[in-house]
Amino acid sequence: MTLKQRCARGVYSALLRLLTPVYLARLWWRGRAEPLYRFACLQRLGWYGADRSADASVGWIWVHAVSLGETRAATALIDALRADLPGMRLLLTHTTATGREAGQVLLHEGDRQVWLPYDTPGATRRFMRQFRPRVGVLMETEVWPNLQVTAADAGVPMVLANARLSEKSLRQGLRFAALLRPAAQQLALTLAQTSDDAARLRQAGAPEVLVTGNLKFDVTPKPALIELGQSWRGISTRPIVLAASTREGEDADLLDAWLAQHQPRPRLFVVPRHPQRFDEVAATIAARGMTLARRSTWGAGLPDARAQAADVWLGDSIGEMPVYYAAADVALLGGSFAPLGGQNLIEAAACGCPLVMGPHTFNFAQAAEMSEQAGAARRVADWADGVRAACEIAQDPAMRAAMAQRATAFSQAHRGAAARMSEQIAGLLRAV
Repeated sequence: MTLKQRCARGVYSALLRLLTPVYLARLWWRGRAEPLYRFACLQRLGWYGADRSADASVGWIWVHAVSLGETRAATALIDALRADLPGMRLLLTHTTATGREAGQVLLHEGDRQVWLPYDTPGATRRFMRQFRPRVGVLMETEVWPNLQVTAADAGVPMVLANARLSEKSLRQGLRFAALLRPAAQQLALTLAQTSDDAARLRQAGAPEVLVTGNLKFDVTPKPALIELGQSWRGISTRPIVLAASTREGEDADLLDAWLAQHQPRPRLFVVPRHPQRFDEVAATIAARGMTLARRSTWGAGLPDARAQAADVWLGDSIGEMPVYYAAADVALLGGSFAPLGGQNLIEAAACGCPLVMGPHTFNFAQAAEMSEQAGAARRVADWADGVRAACEIAQDPAMRAAMAQRATAFSQAHRGAAARMSEQIAGLLRAV
């Protein structure tokens, strides 16, 4: 590591230490809406409270899935690792409450789930001394300067799995190359989604990069969730257009474009990406004079009579995206109508749901292009065009059925990434 790189990491570490009170206060603030953020706060600083010597002797296979999307993608990889490494003990870490909540179902007896610590030198050293994993697997984009150096000092090989890097993120990263390049260079193995991602990751400094595909194609929706969504669609008196994982600033434009459509309109089903926005989005819908029914009021049953009369359904639950996609005739892809890079569109295909996406899909560029080429998705310029296209598809059963069939075929044609990644990680462990 050069003097410039050492100085950059020193400044970064000092800044993080100064901001630690702000970081903890922010977690406590977020805990008002999502109480899990207030759980086990000392773990955020690398204090885990259990028998450190016992933890360090386990031989953990450590997987870090920062949030909900990464946790869902990690599901298939963890299953494949269990098959390739019989008797493995999983250490599963997260940064967000939604990730931790979703990850609970992935645990087997003997596994452990904790928060990944704040990226200060002291917190990361305590984490490594506590668990001493055999390998660390970071999902998609998570590379942390101090964590990488601490892992290297502890002799823990680090893998970046299902890795992706957009052109925009590469440009941003190169501006901080003195800090981020040494972290990338510490990776023992990088398993990229696409050849374009691989080229950018090499440019960012990753030394050993292989193209293994996208794990999200291997995530299979649970049949019970698909059946539940189909039962909602079966009793709906109108076709359903889903606005999937909308982001802050998108909902008002969506609703204005929706109200500009001629009657009769399909039913609109809005699912905000972040749970803390559920009430805000509900208020935005009410302010437009539209009647609303919230998914949380239905419990385990079907939408009630009040919901059947409502203009808009609000998906205010966690972990039910397959239900929402299965209920919809077509989905509008949130995050793609503003320059936010889009969302995971593979999940829609796996549920057989046709998709309409906006112009901004740079976080999932190749998947979006392939989906469009396969006829499973249609690209539009803005919300107005998107709403028109979605209503056209929803109200044309033949068009909808053809796109749904192509979506399912597109999803099934690209499976296998989990097995390829697990094979590489198991091989790395054997070599070590």
